[in-house]
Amino acid sequence: MNARAKNADRAKRPMSNKKYLSIWVPVLALVTAIAVVANVALVVAGGWVASQLGSGTYEFTNAEESADWDTDYYSADFDSIDDVDAAAKELVEEISGAGVVLAKNEGAALPLAAGASVTMLGRAAADPVFGGSGSGSVDTNSAVNARQGLENAGFTVNDAVYGAIEAYAAENPRGFIEMDRPDISTYFIGEMPVDGYEAQSASFADYGDAAVVYIGRPGGEGGDLTRDMSDWDDNAEPGQHQLELNKDEKDLVELAKANFDTVVIVVNSSTTIEMGSLQADTGVDAILLAGSPGATGLNAVGRILSGDINPSGRTADLWAADFTADPTFQNFGGYLYDNLSVSYPVSAVETATSNATVTDEAPFVNYAEGIYVGYRYYETAAAEGFLDYDEAVVYPFGYGLSYTDFTWAVTDTQAGAVDGTIAVTVEVTNAGAVAGKDVVELYYTAPYTPGGIEKSEVVLGDFAKTGVIEPGASESVTLELPVEDMASYDHLGEQAYVLEAGDYAISVRTDSHTVAAGTEPITYTVDSDVVYSGENHRSTDLAEVTNQFDDVSAQFSTEPEDGKVLSMSRADFAGTFPTAPTGDQLVASDAVAEGFAAWDYDAAADAFEGDMPTTGASTELSLIDLRGLPKDDPQWDELLDSLSVGDMTDMLLNGAYQTAAIGSIGKPQTTEPDGPAGFSSFINSSINGVAYPSEFLIAQTWDVDLGRAMGQMLGNEAMFKDINGWYAPAANLHRSPFAGRNFEYYSEDPFLSGLMMTSVANGAAEKGVYTTLKHFALNDQETNRVNNGIATWATEQTIRELYLKPFEMAVKNISMEVPYLADDEGTIETTTVGSTAVMSSFNRIGATWAGGSEALMTDVLRGEWGFEGFAISDFNLYPYMNPNQGISAGTDLTLTFQPSKSFGDTSSAKAVTDIRNATHHILFAVANSNAMNGLAPGATVSYTPPTWVYIQIGASILVGLLVVAGALMVTRRVLRHRKAAAQPATPAGDAEPVSAGH
Repeated sequence: MNARAKNADRAKRPMSNKKYLSIWVPVLALVTAIAVVANVALVVAGGWVASQLGSGTYEFTNAEESADWDTDYYSADFDSIDDVDAAAKELVEEISGAGVVLAKNEGAALPLAAGASVTMLGRAAADPVFGGSGSGSVDTNSAVNARQGLENAGFTVNDAVYGAIEAYAAENPRGFIEMDRPDISTYFIGEMPVDGYEAQSASFADYGDAAVVYIGRPGGEGGDLTRDMSDWDDNAEPGQHQLELNKDEKDLVELAKANFDTVVIVVNSSTTIEMGSLQADTGVDAILLAGSPGATGLNAVGRILSGDINPSGRTADLWAADFTADPTFQNFGGYLYDNLSVSYPVSAVETATSNATVTDEAPFVNYAEGIYVGYRYYETAAAEGFLDYDEAVVYPFGYGLSYTDFTWAVTDTQAGAVDGTIAVTVEVTNAGAVAGKDVVELYYTAPYTPGGIEKSEVVLGDFAKTGVIEPGASESVTLELPVEDMASYDHLGEQAYVLEAGDYAISVRTDSHTVAAGTEPITYTVDSDVVYSGENHRSTDLAEVTNQFDDVSAQFSTEPEDGKVLSMSRADFAGTFPTAPTGDQLVASDAVAEGFAAWDYDAAADAFEGDMPTTGASTELSLIDLRGLPKDDPQWDELLDSLSVGDMTDMLLNGAYQTAAIGSIGKPQTTEPDGPAGFSSFINSSINGVAYPSEFLIAQTWDVDLGRAMGQMLGNEAMFKDINGWYAPAANLHRSPFAGRNFEYYSEDPFLSGLMMTSVANGAAEKGVYTTLKHFALNDQETNRVNNGIATWATEQTIRELYLKPFEMAVKNISMEVPYLADDEGTIETTTVGSTAVMSSFNRIGATWAGGSEALMTDVLRGEWGFEGFAISDFNLYPYMNPNQGISAGTDLTLTFQPSKSFGDTSSAKAVTDIRNATHHILFAVANSNAMNGLAPGATVSYTPPTWVYIQIGASILVGLLVVAGALMVTRRVLRHRKAAAQPATPAGDAEPVSAGH
């Protein structure tokens, strides 16, 4: 046989079963494995997938007998979302106009002449800072820019100069904080050097009525502003930080002074900047502190420059001259314990689904300054002769000028008993020629004994903003101060609030430093100490208030002691002024190390003495049946008894921007977007709404009515977008100007913060929106926030009087009306609930994760303040934030997507009890919100899965059929081949001869 014949014979010979199976079995096995893995992944990661592709819809159908009942418990005040947006933009402009502070106005330089021709200078003229990065960012693509704001006010703008700035800004980005990525964050000021203006300098004369110089500073979540510019500015001097003018900015001001008779500075920043040189510069005529003004706020800046708006804003922080001399400066940023290497157990699934960077570090920060933050320090240090106030302070807290003059007269004083209220009525008269608003501020000065309870020289007790007062007209405002609010917390002695005996000075002031002309402080005398302990607690407390944070206070000492933080005291500012931690303070004690240890849910379960709760019982109740009922109504137990552990944990572990539906009890899915400057979502851009001003600027309005109007407007927006909850407002304090998230927070002062937070929340509550007050608590810097949770050390007096105070005010004063169906005839009655949502924070209170602190999340929040709603964690991708620890302490909902986090224990009586309690808290909030709009008792529920689930099912069936078909094909072929191989071979002689060719 020749070669050609051999090849032909080989070609006709069928592949062996062994070889055939070696090809097709792996193929079919691989396809099967991929299908199985894909389906398992979709089940495991269902929460995240649903957040991206939809979670399906629940359709609720009311029973025939209730079909005509009024179940629109809340309704919008507008006909369409377009109407809401238009009204919101008008409100944003109004808020900004009321919040911009006129800080300097030499020679009545402002307002400018109508139709003036101006030259805009500075990067922020073409690249405004509308807010900050992270969850508090907002969509500003359609926002009014700085140039439009001036042109809309009638000014003519130098186009050549503006174009040069715009081109430079496009090519030279300013610094940007990448969330929790200090390794790639940048801190460039990004100002154009003055030589960039040379080509356009000839145009200055044609637009020479004024130079309007914009100075901007950004902020961002997950990072703080830098205190060392050496790596970010070629011209940086030793010690230069991000919040002082750099060389390019100083040169720019000199350029403006040399070429324009009128120089106006607009500070476009939502944190304070060192402004002493500009305030003292006689060549700078006017300064506006404009914050971050939102979608239309720059229109208001233009209208202030033109005189159409008379500025009435007041500073919400004290603006110091030298930030490096502030008592917080040395204890801010990144400090690590030298002797701790921490780790936390995490499942393989959680590791695979989390992008968190995990280290073994244990960071900390010491609030060594105690209560002496912001104006509380500077006013007290000046009173004690420790500093020269005029040198140390540029703008006091509560400071602001106007285009008119006001005079004040105290017309009535009511001094109640120690269980009553002090009321001061002030008549405000417009003594100038322009209509305007004024802010009246009430402060108290408590008696201080050196070595006793620490007390600030002055503390804001109340304030009021007038309406528009015409020239020559007057308006009276009454400011009220409950006497018990002047009590100080004595964590070392009485372990309670104490109103010490002595004389209290009550003063009305134009700012924290200046007693109003024509008024005198009022003396209120307390005859003997009042200790608010035991049953004799303050009238606003639900129960006894006593020490809850001794483990945190234990880190401090009133005398120098190894390993302890020396508490700052006004009795000896020089001897107790804070220093950076060194030596023994960098070594964690055993107690601190224990706080950083992983949560032991087995030990918690073993120590629990309660019974296993009932689960899976039958009930005819649905969630709508419990709307309007007290939280301790027995029907809640019946409803909770009906739920399975799986029903509850699926909701508790999948709380990112929602609470999941539970069909068995007719609980709808809720929607809960970010953020403090208006609704925003990185998941669903359709939720994004009008950009509001930063909270920094909102606080500068000192106007609770505008705060409420903002909440009301967002409530209306929520009605059209099916939004039920809102991750805002935020009321952490401006402890340091370098905190990257100051734009999201109101003020350095807890009282101003608390009133503004409450007003916004109460406005939103009018439309059934629950506000998630955040970040609870002491989350006042971003550095190391998620690096295993920064241990935050403060005395209990500091914790209570400053950092818990705004949350306490909000929890005690938020009120939501709840219309509900009271009988089987459809009768509507109304009850009220208080605050129903709080967000815990990334940091630790002492060494205990805030969300896992029972002292904070249960004893204080629920026990002392009476909170009845639910608490959610901050975004939880991090091993130290243990969900079992959270629900044990009182943090109910985990802000994450399954399967990023899981419960280590779901079967013990302890775990199931915690799961049940957490579920109760969430259901109570949802039942009494606008999520129940349209529902009546007896409603039936049907569920339609999202499209992707149908695709998943269809694809799985198709792949399954193909695999089965493939398996049948392989089986048939193998059997056929085996049968053929078993038949006798054809005799060689019977074969046809093979031709070599033709």
